[in-house]
Amino acid sequence: MALDGSKKDIERQAALDYHEFPKPGKLEIRPTKPMATARDLSRAYSPGVAEACTEIATDPTLATRYTAKRNLVAVISNGTAVLGLGNIGAQASKPVMEGKAVLFKKFAGIDCFDIEVDEADPEKLADLVCRLEPTFGAVNLEDIKAPDCFTVERLCRERMGIPVFHDDQHGTAIVVAAAAQNALRIAGKRPEDIRIVALGAGAAGVACLTMLNKMGVPLENMTVFNRSGVLHRNSENLAPEQSVFANAVEGTTLEQALTGADMFLGLSGPGALAADLVQKMAENPIIFALANPIPEIMPEEARAVSPGAMIATGRSDFPNQVNNVLCFPFIFRGALDAEAKEINDAMKLACVDAIASLARQTTSAEVGEAYEGEKLTFGPEYLIPKPFDPRLLPTIAVAVAKAAIDSGAASRELDLDAYHQTLEAEVFKSSLIMRRVFEAARKSKRRIVFAEGEDDRVLRAAQALVEDGVDTPILVGRPDVIAQRLERAGMSITPNADFQIVNPENDERYRDYWQAYHAQMQRHGVTPDLAKAIMRTNTTAIAATMVHLGDADSMVCGSVGQYHWHLNYVTQMLQTDELVPAGALSLVILDDGPLFVADTHVNVEQTPETLARTVISAARHVRRFGLEPRIGLCSGSQFGNLDCRSGRIMRAALEILDSEPREFEYEGEMHTDAALDPELRGRLLPGNRLTGRANVLVYANTDAAGAARNLLKSAAEGLEVGPILMGMGNRAHIVTPGVTPRGLLNIAALAGTDVSTYG
Repeated sequence: MALDGSKKDIERQAALDYHEFPKPGKLEIRPTKPMATARDLSRAYSPGVAEACTEIATDPTLATRYTAKRNLVAVISNGTAVLGLGNIGAQASKPVMEGKAVLFKKFAGIDCFDIEVDEADPEKLADLVCRLEPTFGAVNLEDIKAPDCFTVERLCRERMGIPVFHDDQHGTAIVVAAAAQNALRIAGKRPEDIRIVALGAGAAGVACLTMLNKMGVPLENMTVFNRSGVLHRNSENLAPEQSVFANAVEGTTLEQALTGADMFLGLSGPGALAADLVQKMAENPIIFALANPIPEIMPEEARAVSPGAMIATGRSDFPNQVNNVLCFPFIFRGALDAEAKEINDAMKLACVDAIASLARQTTSAEVGEAYEGEKLTFGPEYLIPKPFDPRLLPTIAVAVAKAAIDSGAASRELDLDAYHQTLEAEVFKSSLIMRRVFEAARKSKRRIVFAEGEDDRVLRAAQALVEDGVDTPILVGRPDVIAQRLERAGMSITPNADFQIVNPENDERYRDYWQAYHAQMQRHGVTPDLAKAIMRTNTTAIAATMVHLGDADSMVCGSVGQYHWHLNYVTQMLQTDELVPAGALSLVILDDGPLFVADTHVNVEQTPETLARTVISAARHVRRFGLEPRIGLCSGSQFGNLDCRSGRIMRAALEILDSEPREFEYEGEMHTDAALDPELRGRLLPGNRLTGRANVLVYANTDAAGAARNLLKSAAEGLEVGPILMGMGNRAHIVTPGVTPRGLLNIAALAGTDVSTYG
């Protein structure tokens, strides 16, 4: 098709290109086991595969142990009711089903096969689905028209021993129920006291009403309309699931039903709710206008006649988007991990409560970044969480798994605390390795001053510190700016109660600070006037002076500016004969484990003495994470084969290290690949003193160390914790401008550990 250059055509082509390039479709299959040798092949296929087969033949439940079944979901559709497109057929629905599978993987790590079935008969379709049970751990039915979807799901649930979940029904219902729970909380109303008017009695509408009924709304308080009018006892051609809600008086009009009603639930079509009807509803009504892409009433129209209305739509460009992705990946995650036989009402209600409770909590730093500029504070415009809230996975999956266990649906017992930690580590890659550090920080409760206290990332980190009870934050910044940014971001922490503010423009300690700075720097060209000016403008110098005077225990700076600029002021106030920067250590968390890199920032060109000190300090810091250090001294020379500067420095540093017994492993000089590959290292230097793969790489200059750090972060998608400033007694840490709120939180936890346990 030739494009006319319009925005619509450009966007259409961009969408088509997205699906076509670099390879068609949105999915591929990758092996999870090595397939590099003949031995691998013999174990993966013949003859080794027979062992797994015979075990499963003896005990079918072992399929979840020896195959991918427990993490495999079928997304099945016949394409008869594709959202916004209607009955487009099985094959045309495939891009949608692939998209659904991608969401499962993205949000919950669940593998999927999308299966499009060319079968319109619901009983035959159900029969086909049931025959797939040996392959999958669960089934997600999708985009099957009503009332056929009721039949297919009912038959599959009756005959299958794995969860079957029609997401168009139950996913929508769970999110609607969560939003309704919070809206009722704000309105001060109880479910049993409200009246609901629903427009739309299809699969989603019926499921929503069913879930609201299970929440406590009486059936007699629900008036339901479809294309034929109000549902009443004499209504014809209703499925059994729809007949449950056919309780209204025949002839009831939408206007009559809405007069005084507390909630409108729309799953019908565009413009179906007139503004004058909203005006007849109860005060501060709940309006869920979920028709897509154009809702039953636009939010601004509803608010024009009812300013206190709490409104949800299906659109992402309005607050309170009812999006199934808030539910289905996570409810399946919990069901699969508990090896549930079904997804029952208890599990659905647990999902409702978990989603609703998350919205009432303070928004995480990651969500604040993803939705920058939006106010994400619990209230009429924030009834449910955002889809990219990383807390959804651990919160919902654990709640669902617990409900499965408590209700008897689970076939597998879970240690729920350990399960929560595992899921948290999946969404927060630093969570597992940082747990020990956070526990130590909670015991120490140190005062951490943030030099860039007005930075949004710092504010979010401070919020997390307060909520987690880790450290006491002190922010250097202007109070009015901090208050404005807290309010804009919807954060709940308040000055004095939760954190302290040091105002560079007007602080009662100003005189003490400039005099202390001048006393330290008067023999380095700093006059009293210059000291006064620095204490008014240089937040890093202010923070360092606070630590110097004991007004704070440690400082964090560097979210703005150059590392060595900050280091200059840190050393001016905090360096002593005992405390001298020994280097910067970066922890990079990779898929196959943690890897430390030093010195990434401090010693631009190492000497043998600084290098040896870097190695010793790195070993001490690595132990803080519960790891035994195995340090590789990396250079351009490989065990003396090249007379280069880095090689000479490494050899001299080794002599210093060898001069005393060390309680950690180290080896060098060698190339980086030899440090990471024990087999290669063994061929090059049999009997070398490093066992296994090195977990610390130390380089002779910051060029090499920084390059290694950046490659691990960029090419290998590693997550950095740090850099950790070594040798300063845990009194200061300098981050880099690319730091995230999570990164600031991690470094603050490191700073928050008692100095006696830190180098």
